[in-house]
Amino acid sequence: MDKRRADFDRFVADSADTLLRTAYLIVWDLGEAEDLVQETLFEVARRWPRVRRMQRPVAYARRILVNRALGGAGRRTQRRRELTASLSLEPVDEANAHGAIDQRDELAAALAELPPRMRTVLVLRYFLDLPEAEVAAAMKCSLGTVKSTASRGLARLEQALRPTHDPRSIPT
Repeated sequence: MDKRRADFDRFVADSADTLLRTAYLIVWDLGEAEDLVQETLFEVARRWPRVRRMQRPVAYARRILVNRALGGAGRRTQRRRELTASLSLEPVDEANAHGAIDQRDELAAALAELPPRMRTVLVLRYFLDLPEAEVAAAMKCSLGTVKSTASRGLARLEQALRPTHDPRSIPT
């Protein structure tokens, strides 16, 4: 095996999990996330001689992934609505509901309801802990757009996660 191939194999081994996690948080569908990662890695492989000389090839791959994810966002949103509309929810036992709520699931559900670009900014900025400048580069937008989108996204998450009742008003 030549050195270029070994370098690419090492790149895939080192970055595939992070790319998959990022894709999943953006598109909210594991199968779609896996497809996006595969397409991204295929595109990186085609350009590997140039990409391997870059200072940060993972950032380049992430940019490809984000572009692909946002490019098909409308189709995915419509498909997700069609799928969730057909699901029936079991009634919740109100007496046990408070203790059964998992904050992580609440955050995931609230994040899933955000528009794709807003969710992408929050995922890149806060889940991957990327600097605002890197988020802007990955999304091909200005730093100001990243800042304002993150601010609006955090406000929407806060509103979605705010309790619908005042805990002080619960009878004892």
